Amino acid sequence: MIPSRQAFAGADVLVTGHTGFKGGWLSLWLDALGARVHGLALDPPTRPSFHEAVGLGRVLASDRRGDIRDPATVADALAAARPRIVFHLAAQPLVRESYRDPAGSFATNVMGTVHVLEAVRRTPSVEAVVVATTDKVYENREWPHPYREPDRLGGRDPYSASKAACEIAAASLRASFFGAGGHPARIATARAGNVIGGGDFAADRLVPDCLRAFEAGEPVRLRYPGAVRPWQHVLEPLCGYLLLAERLLGPDGAEAAQAWNFGPDPEGDASVGAVAERLAALWGAEARVTKDDGEDHPHEAGLLRLDSTLARLRLGWRPRLALDAALARTVSWHRDFTAGADMEAASRAQIAAYAGGDA
Repeated sequence: MIPSRQAFAGADVLVTGHTGFKGGWLSLWLDALGARVHGLALDPPTRPSFHEAVGLGRVLASDRRGDIRDPATVADALAAARPRIVFHLAAQPLVRESYRDPAGSFATNVMGTVHVLEAVRRTPSVEAVVVATTDKVYENREWPHPYREPDRLGGRDPYSASKAACEIAAASLRASFFGAGGHPARIATARAGNVIGGGDFAADRLVPDCLRAFEAGEPVRLRYPGAVRPWQHVLEPLCGYLLLAERLLGPDGAEAAQAWNFGPDPEGDASVGAVAERLAALWGAEARVTKDDGEDHPHEAGLLRLDSTLARLRLGWRPRLALDAALARTVSWHRDFTAGADMEAASRAQIAAYAGGDA
């Protein structure tokens, strides 16, 4: 299934984190579906950024800059936008950054989410909220079985722990204040795997690190080449988020107010080294991949897989892009960007192709 224009056309939608990679793609897709998109976020976290590359400010109904750690800022944004739907993507999204600033990561990922949901409680217009978390919310036992939504939450590194705590906070507020005599908005959380795609310029992420190194004619140095992750193109989980919001708005939306996994097919599970080598092959003969033999790297999970059966059965969602296709689209976007192409048009074309079933 693909998101329906009928569900979003003319609706006011607030996206927190719209200046980020995933939030930018989601905002552009919502605009294509006819929504009036309002944004709340800090300034773009990188330069260049997807937000600036596509000129996202031109298509937004409002573009508010502020920190979700400030409850008054969040409350003001909700009151001004009066959205029907909220997609909460604003977060501190990097494992290594969480080691550098654990307190800031917890403040953003946990209390920021609490501030958003508290502001929703005071905004009668809101009917559906999708809180984006991560596959790393699970207590990772490094086992080969994919994790399902009822599995135990946990997190060894501060990022993973903060996102698991975000899930617990969202579930607590949902049970305490929403539905059944409380605010009528339906609240769901969405757990996605490692997301790739054009316009991700973050540091300490595999694909952007590879593309920067290849473009500079330098070898990319991998910290954990054997680590296995569920890789997926950015449009895959975003399609899931949109379908989930659509379901939350429906007559049986209360049943969808829970946690959901959006991960790739097993073929999308691949090691860091394998993904880097595939990217190098797409880039060209001059691209090189090496291993960083330093021993001072903080802990990161070695094996992590998601089971998305629930989303398949109840939302009709399924991955559309094989890993090689996802990597090819990522490299294509990046080459267009470096060539000075119209990146709004290029990005809209990728959204249209995905929605049209072009895998």
